[in-house]
Amino acid sequence: MLGFLKISATCSRKLARDRTGNFAIATAIMLPVMILAGGGAVDASSAYFERSRIQGQLDAAVLAAAGESDSTKRLATAAGFMPARSGSAGENPLIVTNNSDGSVTGTYTYVAQNTFLGIVGLDSFKLVVTATAMATGKSGGGEGSTGSACIHVLANISQAVLINSGANVKSSKCGVDVLSAANPAFIMNAGAKIETPRFCVRGTNYIRNGGTLTNLQTGCAAAGDPYAGALPEPVLPSKCETSGVPSGTTFTLKPGMHCDVTFNGSPKITFAPGLHIIKGRMIINSGATVNAEGVTFYFPDVNSEIRANGGLTFNASAPLSGIYGGILMFEATSSASNNSNKQQYVFNGSVSETLAGIIYLPNRNVTYNSKTNQTSRINMVVNTMIMNSSNWNIEPYQGGSSSSQPGAGSGASSVRLMN
Repeated sequence: MLGFLKISATCSRKLARDRTGNFAIATAIMLPVMILAGGGAVDASSAYFERSRIQGQLDAAVLAAAGESDSTKRLATAAGFMPARSGSAGENPLIVTNNSDGSVTGTYTYVAQNTFLGIVGLDSFKLVVTATAMATGKSGGGEGSTGSACIHVLANISQAVLINSGANVKSSKCGVDVLSAANPAFIMNAGAKIETPRFCVRGTNYIRNGGTLTNLQTGCAAAGDPYAGALPEPVLPSKCETSGVPSGTTFTLKPGMHCDVTFNGSPKITFAPGLHIIKGRMIINSGATVNAEGVTFYFPDVNSEIRANGGLTFNASAPLSGIYGGILMFEATSSASNNSNKQQYVFNGSVSETLAGIIYLPNRNVTYNSKTNQTSRINMVVNTMIMNSSNWNIEPYQGGSSSSQPGAGSGASSVRLMN
């Protein structure tokens, strides 16, 4: 009996050794496969995010190219937005095509190098992105339309536009398009003067208590949102560049996210060129001077804003190139809950304001109280608008901050991406 137990114990130890050996062999075989699978997932994920980033740049590139009236300049314009990458051997990474319908298509080819998959001979992914944009010479179009619209009021509600006494808006090329067909679509009070080549209202009912309103068109084919889905929304940083109540009288703000900031006194504030994300409320007190050249302001929700307490001098222009080229101010529209929660936004410069770029605030009920001692060049989209006592000289924005900007005189009042 004792001998039998010794034999059984010996067999058990051999069996255990055999199983351990089998497991080690299986692990040795599977380990490279698991590493390759994990590494391949990393390479694929990296290529996916790179493709998304490049797609956003190409979207911006074709939007800029479509605004060029000279088709020979479109490739050079688009190329300024794209990174210096090479396609496969012998290929031009960027191809710009002028289509028969007037639209512009950009195709960008690039090679994403792999870190892990190269060990099995797959050194890279060849990725191709495309985008098409169309420019329209006269927003809203329609028989009898005159001038291009650079202010779009989207809300289809009563009193979508209110023009109060003292409002003074003047433009030689810039019109206003009002989508409201409600009764009344707009109200204009005595003592106001709106001198634009086009004031196009989709509805036919309005209240006019006096004042001067040139080139009013009712029942007009007012244009919709020219930038819907076309502006690339950034990912929010993990930390705030600025917050709280900074001390001092002179500030230079780096690009990044600024969270619930209040500037007391009458400071001089300079926003360095780049993307500035305003999260929460940035309060700027009366008497301040703000300079923001080559800057894009982004609001991640409808409760974020720059709030000036009057007496402000505000000079700002959009970047001329890059993924946010041409965009001076815009907000998030990818959230349905955000889109359904319209909020007020007040332009309260009062002393002097000069703006250049696209101002895209479709979820804001805008009140304009500012003066301009120079001409602002803007394309503005809002939900509703109140024009209070103000002096507002405006012309369409077409790619730069001065009359010599690229694309000036092209007659393209808006550009949009085409699916």
